[in-house]
Amino acid sequence: MISGAYLSLSLAYIRNEADILKFVNTLIANTKGEGKEGDPFWTKSETLLYCALIAYIIFEGPAEDRNMNTLVDMISGMEVKEDDDDFMNAVDYMFAGLEKRKPDCFAVKQYKKYKLASGKTARSILISCGARLAPFDIPQLREIMGYDEMELDRLGDKRTAAFFIISDTDTTYNFIVALAFSQMFNLLCERADNVHGGRLPHHVRVLWDEAANTGQVPNLEKLVAVIRSREVSLTLFYQQLAQCKAIYDKNAETILGNMDSVVFLGGREASTIKEISENWLGKATISMQTEGRSRGQSESYNQNTQRLGRELMTPAELATMPGDRCILQLRGLPPFYSRKYDLKHHPNYRYTAEADKKKNAFSLERLINRRMKKLNPNEQYTVYEADVPDGTYIDEDEDILNYDDLDDPDAFV
Repeated sequence: MISGAYLSLSLAYIRNEADILKFVNTLIANTKGEGKEGDPFWTKSETLLYCALIAYIIFEGPAEDRNMNTLVDMISGMEVKEDDDDFMNAVDYMFAGLEKRKPDCFAVKQYKKYKLASGKTARSILISCGARLAPFDIPQLREIMGYDEMELDRLGDKRTAAFFIISDTDTTYNFIVALAFSQMFNLLCERADNVHGGRLPHHVRVLWDEAANTGQVPNLEKLVAVIRSREVSLTLFYQQLAQCKAIYDKNAETILGNMDSVVFLGGREASTIKEISENWLGKATISMQTEGRSRGQSESYNQNTQRLGRELMTPAELATMPGDRCILQLRGLPPFYSRKYDLKHHPNYRYTAEADKKKNAFSLERLINRRMKKLNPNEQYTVYEADVPDGTYIDEDEDILNYDDLDDPDAFV
């Protein structure tokens, strides 16, 4: 899914309360499913719980537990009894201990607001959280979420190539790319301002292919207006403009308006070709000449010349544009009607898999294979023994839901 590295999505990059809110908003925006959103009460309740738990994980938990797996396991361990509002589960005890030490911290405040819900309501909130985070229970995804190797905040520090590879037919993991992009843009802007004096030392060019199938980045209309000054550029690829409008609604025009160049490679979607014909290309001036002749007792001729406005290319002409042609619109310049570049003429074409599949094809499985290869019986190995004292082993769930915050550990039943 993510080539060459694992991504602890994405708690590794959360450093303050504002980052928590950004992350939670992005997570909810990209996991709300199809159709009209229901009662906002449940979404807001989920937001309170996510903020509280993530704040606890980031600011109170050990470094190895600061990942999405811990969040999923904490929600799984939150038992609720509808007929007993005084019942306390493992997470309740954790926050009870935290409240004694830090009564005014962000995590405690958010959790107390969530706990205002009755037992039945809290149970419904937890069910909604479990359904939303269901993909994170998949073993392969849990492994990816376990730790971070991407270092998204350092992409502009040196020459780097990072690839996000997801299925183009299965949408299960699409939200991961949106979460990663949302954090990446914010991290790069912060690093440019705080470390590099406003501009990254190496320009970061983001090529976002299939942007319609990889989720929504909140506040993208604002990000595209400011990232260019930090040496970050964004190229969005859409099959049609309607896809951008379907995701970002009224903000789609702002996003497209901040693009310095637009390339139309062809298409037949009605709203797209109408938008290009009327707003991008504009009109051209043409001359229309008419002639008339009348016969009678005295024959006469007349000739009229008129200047009219006509679309530079009509929607019908755009829909039937040859496949080897494209239209380029640069800011401040008239549109260009041009041939598409033949990649086979590029000097580096010989390095592509299309030119030599056997030599240049990229193998993701070979890159991320972490299994131990077959042992050679003739090779010598060094064996180390490690002694583990009795009673030091802690089960995974117990390690996550530890009760060290309690003044009296025996109080938990």
